[in-house]
Amino acid sequence: MAPRFEGGKNIAMKVPPHQFDQTVAFYKDTLGLEEIGGPSGDAVGFKFGANNLWIDKVTAMSQAELWLEIVTDDTKEAAKLLKEAGVARCDEIEDLGENFDGYWVSSPASIIHLVDAESESWE
Repeated sequence: MAPRFEGGKNIAMKVPPHQFDQTVAFYKDTLGLEEIGGPSGDAVGFKFGANNLWIDKVTAMSQAELWLEIVTDDTKEAAKLLKEAGVARCDEIEDLGENFDGYWVSSPASIIHLVDAESESWE
């Protein structure tokens, strides 16, 4: 049976250090979005409607990128289907830890997607 996919509730904005504080201030002070906890010290999260917006400070970045989450009911079957479809895996971009049931892929438009199990989703 083919795996089921749906958009996850997490959006990650990867921001270079020289833009991080101003970006966080925009969402926190200018827009007044509700701040939520984050997975690490260099990340700040905000409620973004039905979604969570994570702003991550990334030293190797020169400009901001948006990364999206796709959840699935079967990560192993999803990996097979994505591979057969020619979708590029890019696990080297960020370590998820050996116990995390998920991986990174890139869309044809070079948008990074975290593919993970529904129960793995943050917040």
